[in-house]
Amino acid sequence: MVFSSIDFLVLFLPLFMITYMSTPKSARNITLCLGSWVFYLWWKPIFLPLIISITFVAWYFGKVIERGGKSYALILAITIVLGCLVWFKYANLLAATVDEVLRWFNRGPLPWNTVLLPIAISFTVLQAISYVIDVHRGVIKAQPSFISFSAYLDMFPHLIAGPILRYSSIDQALTHRESTFADFAIGSRRFMIGFCMKVLIADSLAPLVERAFSLPEPSLVDAWLGNLAFALQIYFDFAGYTAMAIGLGRMLGFIYPENFRDPYLATSIQDFWRRWHITLSTWLRDYLYIPLGGNRRSESRTYTNLILTMAIGGLWHGASWTFLLWGLVHGVALAVARAWRAYGVALPAALSYSLTLAVVLFAWTPFRADSWQAMTAVLAGQIGLHPIALGDEMALAMHPAQLFWFAVGAAAVIQPAVLARFPRWLPRQPEWWRALWPNVLFLYAIAVIMSRQTVPFLYFRF
Repeated sequence: MVFSSIDFLVLFLPLFMITYMSTPKSARNITLCLGSWVFYLWWKPIFLPLIISITFVAWYFGKVIERGGKSYALILAITIVLGCLVWFKYANLLAATVDEVLRWFNRGPLPWNTVLLPIAISFTVLQAISYVIDVHRGVIKAQPSFISFSAYLDMFPHLIAGPILRYSSIDQALTHRESTFADFAIGSRRFMIGFCMKVLIADSLAPLVERAFSLPEPSLVDAWLGNLAFALQIYFDFAGYTAMAIGLGRMLGFIYPENFRDPYLATSIQDFWRRWHITLSTWLRDYLYIPLGGNRRSESRTYTNLILTMAIGGLWHGASWTFLLWGLVHGVALAVARAWRAYGVALPAALSYSLTLAVVLFAWTPFRADSWQAMTAVLAGQIGLHPIALGDEMALAMHPAQLFWFAVGAAAVIQPAVLARFPRWLPRQPEWWRALWPNVLFLYAIAVIMSRQTVPFLYFRF
């Protein structure tokens, strides 16, 4: 089940909210826990025991660590939950790589049945690891109740694709929270805005992106049009999901951390990662980069740590060498930016912004490509190795609605920069209009999803 589906809007969410609000406050964690498991069951019931098992391992070993069994319990907990992620996410990649090597020697293929990737496992494992490490560090106290801990780790608003919640950010709310009408109204508005971002902009651009990345020899215009469309698609898809998750959390009495802050306005690659998928970038910093040594050792070790952290972050996104390349591009860019700063190189703001955006856009190509061949085809088009003009297939794929929402998405991306520079360009909106427009667009978005097939969130496959 996805948030942008009729099943969720007219069946699960109303029934859950009625049950949740009717439950005594002391028992709402039970309702939240059970409701979240039902939400997961909607996708594929066979994998719910896996998610519950990971939850139990993190909860149990958290208690063991707090009682004094620190080192062995921490290592064992991380090994178990990380082992689940490695098997389900990377076993197919390893088997395919071995098959490629065997093919060089006219051997193989391996007798192999494809391992299905359970949704939610990537985010669940990261949160489980952060929990046991924080208990080990003494940052938090272990949660004594398995139901309350499950309500945290398996909470359906953030279960599938984040944001990545640290236990310390909601531990107080787990034991005492208020679900006021004001919170419900604020959360509902945020949910509706995220819903419109996903359905109207991201989903409208999906066919255009799919066509561009499936062309065997995309032209310069084809490749860049597809690349820019994907840059908008993934932002409005993921930021839209996050907005919906934050809104749902607020409706339930939880305040989730923000995950995006105008990332395409970043003036450096470091600034980009302070704005894009913020909960992941801070997780990588606190639980990977700093434990590796961070910047506390030699400069060469710092650069290595940056590149290694981002490479692992790339592979976390998906079991493909193209994801590893995406991570390496960002890691090298971060290392270069740090070296420039160390040697006193200061770029003009316009040039720094342009270089940052160029790196981000080029890196989206391996991130989106379904294969190494598709990636090289689009990259070749982007640097002019294919024809220049718009191709016939892309021209046929473009529809007025796509171009309209492409323009709306681009305008929404640059609007904060324009308003910061020219604050009087946009007149102050009346309160009635600020309250009305999300409702109007939300109703229109519902009509849209009823007329076409539901498009899954991009981050569901990560």
